[in-house]
Amino acid sequence: MMACALIVDDEPALQELVAITLGRMGVECVGAADLAAARRELAKQRFDFCLTDMRLPDGNGLSLVEYIQHHYAGLPVAVITAHGSMEAAIEALKGGAFDFVNKPVDINDLRSLVAQALKVPPQETRGLTADRGLIGKSPAMAQLREKVRKVARSQAPVYISGESGTGKELVARLIHAQGPRAAGPFVPVNCGALPPDLVESELFGHLKGSFTGATTDRPGLFQAAQGGTLFLDEVADLPLPMQVKLLRAIQEKRVRPVGAAQEEAVDCRILSATHQSLSELVAAGRFRQDLFYRINVIELRIPPLRDRGEDVLLIAEHYLQGLDADGRSLVLDEGARAALRAYPFPGNVRELENILERAAALCEDEAIGLDALQLEDTSFLLMADSKSDRREVEDKALAPDERARLLEALEKTRWNRTKAAQLLGMTLRALRYRLGKLGLDQDDTS
Repeated sequence: MMACALIVDDEPALQELVAITLGRMGVECVGAADLAAARRELAKQRFDFCLTDMRLPDGNGLSLVEYIQHHYAGLPVAVITAHGSMEAAIEALKGGAFDFVNKPVDINDLRSLVAQALKVPPQETRGLTADRGLIGKSPAMAQLREKVRKVARSQAPVYISGESGTGKELVARLIHAQGPRAAGPFVPVNCGALPPDLVESELFGHLKGSFTGATTDRPGLFQAAQGGTLFLDEVADLPLPMQVKLLRAIQEKRVRPVGAAQEEAVDCRILSATHQSLSELVAAGRFRQDLFYRINVIELRIPPLRDRGEDVLLIAEHYLQGLDADGRSLVLDEGARAALRAYPFPGNVRELENILERAAALCEDEAIGLDALQLEDTSFLLMADSKSDRREVEDKALAPDERARLLEALEKTRWNRTKAAQLLGMTLRALRYRLGKLGLDQDDTS
């Protein structure tokens, strides 16, 4: 079945140019000169794509974007903006526009935009990947999954914020997988790991002989992500001079390889992330404000694991199922489950995975106990959210051989509890709690 596009513009010449261009792509076009006509056409038939000018006789393109978002949420709509009017383009993207194209309209850019828009998957199928990839039933994760569904259908730059270990790259991959660029490459790059003197070459590529060691032409990461998604992780680590060039590349959708005389067009979606606060870096003069506004069109905040309640146990069970444990079906005993619920996880999901992998290696049977978790600091066991939670943690987190371990450490240190706590790898407060719980409390000799 032939795709159909609605073109909303009061310039007949532009409507004709777009219709000819899309017609060669096998797309039928219906024209509308203003907002009122556009609404009538939308009510009469189904469209696969909409392109609207920002300036119309009876309003502006943003009004139409909002109208389509409300009444035809599955329809990708792009806007035509005046050249250099990035503020209007960003406003349209924040309002839900799929993408934008500048006047005068570049035919190649328009073809690329329409081709991507026609690949947007049906709305009813877009949440499947996110539901599988983002584990958890907490309200915070439900909201995150919904946001991923919404932003996946757009081409707007997305800034993913969150602490280290929360899964920023996972979210970026899900956005890519659910969007129209899913068949294209997903290219992740850790900006902090790029050598400062080679950042430009790594991102934009270089020509042979452009610098010492450049023995061949080499495409950059922007070119490698052609037709797909470029994920700039730890974008805050880019040097300031490189931030200027990145801003131009994102705005103009063109890059200049090192040593080249001409720019070349690139077609990739930009996702970025960092565990740092970009707004604070902007205030400190360490990150460009204009680049911040350009990559932060849409922000997705990933909650830390300590704010996700029972999600920690769901993630733990899911991870244990995927571990190669010599044929064992690993499970957490009640003490380990209670401890994981109370643990603050400063390293978030990445730390949880490391803890479980270590525990699986240390555990000799199928039940993982508190000892096998080897949590570095167990003072958190005193900080449960309620008295009932605290009693549960206190009762279940003490391993059966806890008494023997404590007595051994105390005897080695001649009952110096400060030294015993250091030997056991716990705080003095945690040791005192355990001594009291086991009836071993006595005057401190430290």
